[in-house]
Amino acid sequence: MAVQPLPRKQQMKTTRRASRRPARSRASDYSSLRRPEPKNAWQRLTRRLRPPRRLKFTREGKYFLGITLGVGFAAINTGNNLLYLLLGMLLSLIVLSGVMSELSLRDLNVVRRLPTRAQVGRAHLVEIEVFNRKKRIPSYAIEVEDLRAGQPADKRCFFLKISPNSAQVAAYRRSPQRRGRDCHVGFRIATRFPFGLFEKSREVPCEGELIIYPAVDPLRLRTNEGGRRLGGAGFAGRGSGDEVFGLRPMREGDDPRDIYWRKSTLLDQLVLRERACETRPDVELVLEARRPAENADEWNAQFERRIRDIASRAVAHLKRGDGVTISATSGDRVRADRSVGADRLLRFLALIEAVESPVSGPPATAAPVAKPFAASSQAPPSGPAAPIVSDMAPPSGPSSGLRNPPPSVKS
Repeated sequence: MAVQPLPRKQQMKTTRRASRRPARSRASDYSSLRRPEPKNAWQRLTRRLRPPRRLKFTREGKYFLGITLGVGFAAINTGNNLLYLLLGMLLSLIVLSGVMSELSLRDLNVVRRLPTRAQVGRAHLVEIEVFNRKKRIPSYAIEVEDLRAGQPADKRCFFLKISPNSAQVAAYRRSPQRRGRDCHVGFRIATRFPFGLFEKSREVPCEGELIIYPAVDPLRLRTNEGGRRLGGAGFAGRGSGDEVFGLRPMREGDDPRDIYWRKSTLLDQLVLRERACETRPDVELVLEARRPAENADEWNAQFERRIRDIASRAVAHLKRGDGVTISATSGDRVRADRSVGADRLLRFLALIEAVESPVSGPPATAAPVAKPFAASSQAPPSGPAAPIVSDMAPPSGPSSGLRNPPPSVKS
């Protein structure tokens, strides 16, 4: 049986209805807002007993409630019909306020967009997006409060109107004051619509985590010694660096771009320039992470200052082209160079925690030391450890690995 096509008018109506349907592509963005299932009977009981909404009186609402109670008492004592009529109007406003505020709070999905990185003392933006899933009813005067674990909720975003099947985006600025993990647990959605008499709110779980890097101060290292190029500590053997290692006759298969024409014109054969293999210094910064039993508060303050100092030194060395290794006395260590950036080092310093020292003693107050040694940009060298030196000391003296290595200092 052949299927007959629809008339042209009916096809146009069907096309218009399909175009009015809202797109469902945003559903995947809000999958993380589902509440986790309770694991035991106590969690199920507390979840059932928890009120779905919280109601709070505003200052105007308290006056309005007092007037309503006064009119009610006067109507009961006097039996005046006008007072009963006025009491009914006041009570109807309360009921209407509850219904309209409930309609504004329903079917709202909230998404948080955290920045890629954040740092102590530097402001960053956090975007809040609210999507209204209602088909015909808009939401008015919506206030979204971002909740963080163990910290006061002081950041809010206000949305005047959110149309049906649409989203609104707002952002707030925050400057963190301490390093570590910043855990976001959810949102508190509130509204005072329509009369501002009551504030109705509900909480929505939405977990998120942001790593707060330690602060980095601008630090200027010692200038390189004369004749040394930026990023290079010495030249060992033939390679593909920028400096010239020597001259030799040109052979078959050599790159003609390395021909040294000034010498080639004097001799009967072409002369080729050999490049030197450039080595880079690798600086190791040591962080004392063992906390003594005595003077714990003072030691914690010094520990945070040492972390900030090491972060500043590490970023300065990376900008200069050096490789940096941060070693903690607790046994953890991390290495980075200019190719990978400072994120690995700053994340390590942001998450490191002090450990209890097995032997009690005075808190360490020495500045972090550095262990520079000649290393290629691909991997650190293997073998015995280099002598501990200060990374700010001027280099002098001969050595086999470096052209001008720094002098060794006994610890």
